Amino acid sequence: MKQKLRTIIFYKDYFQEFFLKQREKVKDKIIWTLELIEEFERIPETYLKHIENTDGLFEIRVQQGSDIFRIFCFFDHGQLVVLANGFQKKTQKTPKQEIEKAIKIKNEYESEKK
Repeated sequence: MKQKLRTIIFYKDYFQEFFLKQREKVKDKIIWTLELIEEFERIPETYLKHIENTDGLFEIRVQQGSDIFRIFCFFDHGQLVVLANGFQKKTQKTPKQEIEKAIKIKNEYESEKK
């Protein structure tokens, strides 16, 4: 096993609620993708992409067969990846309310840290 370059944490139960509803194959793919993010210095945009017009919000991209999933996350002190909400993507564009929810979670996390 490779040495971890990043640590992924779950903030409250936003991510777990999403994760537990998924099929086994989807869970496996999510875990595989999260391990990739922890272990690789440069993560291809296929798996991790900054969301335009946001202050440090990223989406983790997971594809299982024809199903596409997104998990929002943000960085804390560079190497700590905090997972927010996740959803199954059914349209070309990421739903605005999902981005807003992720921003709300990020703000909540940051205000609790102070």
